[in-house]
Amino acid sequence: MNEIGRLVTAMITPFDENGEIDYPRARELARGLMSSGSDSLLIGGTTGESPSMSDDEKLRLFGEIKEEVGDSAAIIAGTTDNNHRKSIELSIEAENIGVDALLLTVPAYNKPPQEGLYEHFKAIASSTSLPGLLYNVPSRTSLNMTAETTLKLAEIDNIVGVKEASSDYVQITQIIDGAPEGFKVWSGNDDETFPIMCVGGHGVVSVASNLYGDQVKSMMGLILEGNIESAAIAHRRLLPIFKALFWVTNPIPIKYAVNRSGFKIGPNRLPLSDPDESFTSGFDKIMDLYEADLPV
Repeated sequence: MNEIGRLVTAMITPFDENGEIDYPRARELARGLMSSGSDSLLIGGTTGESPSMSDDEKLRLFGEIKEEVGDSAAIIAGTTDNNHRKSIELSIEAENIGVDALLLTVPAYNKPPQEGLYEHFKAIASSTSLPGLLYNVPSRTSLNMTAETTLKLAEIDNIVGVKEASSDYVQITQIIDGAPEGFKVWSGNDDETFPIMCVGGHGVVSVASNLYGDQVKSMMGLILEGNIESAAIAHRRLLPIFKALFWVTNPIPIKYAVNRSGFKIGPNRLPLSDPDESFTSGFDKIMDLYEADLPV
């Protein structure tokens, strides 16, 4: 079983002109990401447009990408939503396919209480032997998983970390400070990687690394070396593109940027749409300040 690395890329999903998943192109993208800094790949997350994918599509994509990268990287499968039983079933099927870990996302829309979150994730974790990475993203779910709930879940053997996108630095620091040995915290936002790693976070689940992986990894390396001043300079240099990638709903900007770089990955699936000129005119100016790391 491959360990989840520090730089996890939330991989975008290529579609063809008919809106079908382009599996060969997804394999090419996975290879390109592995050669441009990524340690692990998250497949079927929000950045991968999982809400618009069927379970069969997700499972095939998990299998194709795992087959492509083999043992060179951990493949994390996004298998959960607000349907508890289906989340367990998909997690078991993903394990049978051979993925390395699961992303356990706080459910959207039904807004369970904290005890419901605990029981939900505990049951999913007990249904599989795979390591689980919790994902707290209140901006998407309208629900924050508290530090207390996260740390309670951290006592479960195969829940190994959390992707924290609450932007609550007090909460994130409390989790880092109170976590048992082996439980790690990944930033869930590119623009927060620097501060979170500086207080003991392990890494980032990144959107920007779909295109700028080597540059993100270089900044992380400077932090790990203790060269905080240089890391801060690198962080400030990358901050404009980190911000621009979230001007409109993710993954619209990163898919536009990857397509514009010359690595064609097709359109978004409805209900997501491609960006209009009011977005692209400003975004292009910022994008042109950076060299892409993804091989074209």
